[in-house]
Amino acid sequence: MIFKYPLSMIIQSQIRCIHNYVRPSVLPSIFNNLSTGLSTDGYINLMCKQQQYKEALNAFDFHLKNSSIQLEPSTYLNLILACTNFRSLKYGKKIHDHILKSNCQHDLVLQNHILNMYGKCGSLKYAREVFDAMQLQNVVSWTIMISGYSQNGQENDAIIMYIQMLRSGHFPDQLTFGSIIKACCIAGDVYLGWQLHAHVVKSGYDHHLVAQNALISMYTKFEQIARASDVFTMISTKDLISWASMITGFTKLGYGMEALYLFRDMLRHGVYHPNEFIFGSVFSACSRLLEPEFGRQIHGVCVKFGLGGNIFAGCSLCDMYAKSGFLPSAKKAFYQIESPDLVSWNAIIAAFSDSGDVNEAVSFFCDMIHAGLTPDSITFLSLLCACGSPITLNQGTQIHSYIIKIGMDREATVCNSLLTMYTKCSNLYDAFNIFKDISENANLVSWNAILSACLQHKQAEEAFRLFKLMLFSENKPDNITITTILGTCAELASLEVGNQVHCFSVKSGLVVDVSVSNRLIDMYAKCGSLKQARDVFDSTQNPDIVSWSSLIVGYAQFGLGHEALNLFKMMRNLGIQPNEVTYLGVLSACSHIGLVEEGWHLYKTMEVELGIPPTREHISCMVDLLARAGCLNEAENFITETGFDPDITTWKTLLASCKIHGNVDIAERAAENILKQDPCNSAALVLLSNIYAAAGNWKEVAKLRNLMKQIGVQKVPGQSWIEVKEKIHVFFSEDSSHPQRDKIYTMLEDLWLQMLDDGYDPCQRFDTSIL
Repeated sequence: MIFKYPLSMIIQSQIRCIHNYVRPSVLPSIFNNLSTGLSTDGYINLMCKQQQYKEALNAFDFHLKNSSIQLEPSTYLNLILACTNFRSLKYGKKIHDHILKSNCQHDLVLQNHILNMYGKCGSLKYAREVFDAMQLQNVVSWTIMISGYSQNGQENDAIIMYIQMLRSGHFPDQLTFGSIIKACCIAGDVYLGWQLHAHVVKSGYDHHLVAQNALISMYTKFEQIARASDVFTMISTKDLISWASMITGFTKLGYGMEALYLFRDMLRHGVYHPNEFIFGSVFSACSRLLEPEFGRQIHGVCVKFGLGGNIFAGCSLCDMYAKSGFLPSAKKAFYQIESPDLVSWNAIIAAFSDSGDVNEAVSFFCDMIHAGLTPDSITFLSLLCACGSPITLNQGTQIHSYIIKIGMDREATVCNSLLTMYTKCSNLYDAFNIFKDISENANLVSWNAILSACLQHKQAEEAFRLFKLMLFSENKPDNITITTILGTCAELASLEVGNQVHCFSVKSGLVVDVSVSNRLIDMYAKCGSLKQARDVFDSTQNPDIVSWSSLIVGYAQFGLGHEALNLFKMMRNLGIQPNEVTYLGVLSACSHIGLVEEGWHLYKTMEVELGIPPTREHISCMVDLLARAGCLNEAENFITETGFDPDITTWKTLLASCKIHGNVDIAERAAENILKQDPCNSAALVLLSNIYAAAGNWKEVAKLRNLMKQIGVQKVPGQSWIEVKEKIHVFFSEDSSHPQRDKIYTMLEDLWLQMLDDGYDPCQRFDTSIL
């Protein structure tokens, strides 16, 4: 038979046909029957050339089991490349062992490929063994090792390897610089980065693109955008990586407008088409700038370049529209994504959760489940954040049930979100149950969440008990823990426990955190220990506006108006801008010491000079300032002229001053405005009754008493507490619920008898209340 084409070409054609229609697992056996004209080397090289790496490795494995083969160096090279691309450490080690046992000459190129294979497969141990056994290394060998360490999270080893390379006399090239700069970036060593930049310039590679792009990425990571811009400007021929690195850097560091300008310049150059990552960065820039119109225009450009349905760009687009308040546009952008993945669904769920639309977020969640995707912890984090009020508790409990159903109720991040959700929904019982279930595996966030729940629901004793348990656990308190427990001490005015927590924060080194110092100042001020509050303030390095405001408010609350104003003047002289809380403190200080003119001046400059709009709290402070000074008419006019709808607190402030100054007319109008908002307000009725009594108007007193009896209004009893041996004891007027009440009343009787023996006359006591 005469063949028109050579036999080898026919066999090769047959192999291609078989490869297209037959499973890879049967290829070796078929190849064994057809290999009369094609050698093992030829077949393996052919598969590697066609990027059929799995078939090439299967062929090697087949012949290794059935015969003793000796391959050419080029075939071994292709097999190592196949392992590198296929990320198969198992085959790579097998082929390397075969090379060592064979008589194949180990040239430098093959050894470098073996190094690269081990590095890409994440086995730096084997790579280092090969490297150390090499009789000769070149710059490629060193670069591969540096890159391998850098890519596998061993940046310190990469830096050590680079230093050893320099000492060995090998000179780095631009690829070496690219790898070591990346390692420096991961290590976060800015000083080493500067040295490497200097070495790049000294070596003459400052105009090579790989090194320049690496420097841009490093400087943006170190938040040195000016240096990154200098490197970017020096690049004569920028590639897509150069533009993307610079645009992303501007966006991440908050230079949104600069990122958009750079994106515009890139389009004007017209050399490269932006990819999905660049569009993701510019959409994020629009989101931070809250410029939806820019986002709409860039959305059109994205569609023009065929990336309107891209997953990465689409997620960023959804986020941009959602943060700008255009939720319908966010939904439309989501539906344009082709085959949305879990990240895409999480993005749209988070968009509606952040906006507070829990029903829409849950609807998307249901659609995601029907689409066959399994939610992760991020999904539930977004959903549970949306369920942050009592009216959304029903949705929250349903989500909790689904979490239990799929077995994610033991995952720490999900449980922490459940803790926070139940706390916000005023369901402390369920929050405690969840914490109890995960107590053995609770992390620091879990402890902080349950302590915050105790503080929010005024469960001080439970907070102190849990804090003690936490000290014996594996999770040690951080600054958030300390600020939370100090907040509990401040609520109870528990100075003794506060002192102990202060000592712990000093011992653990947490006191240097400004948030801890601020909370200590606030705690000591609320406990009445202003000297200790001032000591903490003076020892705080670089106190912020919260530090100053906390101490100013503390001085004002205890009537030390002059000290508060002096501290305010000191703060202004240092160039620190006050905020609304600071002004609450100084206005209250002016009120306590009767500085009406000073208070008026501060109130006017607050909005005019600093642009701080007055709040209801500022209005109440000004009413208190005027009313305490006896300017009741001015205070009433001020309330009606502010433009605010006065709340109960504002009118109650005026009513209390009317009692001091005996102004019945204004007191009646103030009480009337209070009772319009709250007809059963006991404080207003009691104050007005006392004002009538002071004026001798007993007829009106009797009317008010009868009115209170008819509508069932009772005066809220006074409450006091005392701390004994780290336990809080709470008492009300004529309280008989305390478990040690018999001993307490026996002691009171003994004290009463001792007072009588000392000449105390009970008839001379002065009672200011008639009710």
